[in-house]
Amino acid sequence: MANDVSTARTTRTTGTAGKTRVPMTSTRRTALVAGVFYLVTFVSIPTLGLYGTVKTDLGFITTPGSSTGILWGAFLEVIVALAGIGTAVTLFPVVKRQNEGRAIGFVAVRTLEAAMIFTGVLSLLALVHLRDGLATTTGADTGALQTTGAALIAVYNGTFLLGQTLMPCMSALLLGTLMYQSRLVPRVLPVMGLIGAPMLIASSVAVFFDVIAPISTWSGIATAPIALWELTLGLWLTFKGFRPSPITAAIDGARSPSSVGTTTA
Repeated sequence: MANDVSTARTTRTTGTAGKTRVPMTSTRRTALVAGVFYLVTFVSIPTLGLYGTVKTDLGFITTPGSSTGILWGAFLEVIVALAGIGTAVTLFPVVKRQNEGRAIGFVAVRTLEAAMIFTGVLSLLALVHLRDGLATTTGADTGALQTTGAALIAVYNGTFLLGQTLMPCMSALLLGTLMYQSRLVPRVLPVMGLIGAPMLIASSVAVFFDVIAPISTWSGIATAPIALWELTLGLWLTFKGFRPSPITAAIDGARSPSSVGTTTA
């Protein structure tokens, strides 16, 4: 009887051990967090509808109406800015092992992008507060208000061009080369970014010099590869993680319990 009980306990223990999940490695956690951050950056897509025509309507500041959509759009952009910094800070310990200089540049570009996004958001918030203040203001100079509103919209459009259009190109060039050389992800992913970056840079320069409109067929075509690069990178890192490489082996080996100093008898 005692032998039967012992056998049953052994069986349950073996079965439980067999179902034990393999611990997540350090690099897998890093890839997961970075991937989620990249996917979060796409929450700003609804701003295209939330902002409506505010970016082109110079008389918006003197037009009555609700500003809720703009406030929500600005809130989503703040999330995007913070998530962008999160992608760089999370990936830095890994990609710096390939090239520390480019890794630092990647963090700097992401931080600069976030700063420009914040600047654009501040201009929209100022526009909304000035507009809401008109409800209690009488005898306001409509012409002066429209000029102020136009200036704030111009600030937003300028920071959007430099921050959310040009900076992702720099990010793609820096992180794309790091990922391509390290093979941490399939090379087809960074290739999309490396091809798309020159296209979007050319489009941004054309918009800067008023050769094409900010929203046009060419700008849409030029933006697609960069957007696809960041989306597929986010999905890959979230669900697949880094591919095995000397970099991941070195990081996981350095942080594994067996690598911690032990005492000998």
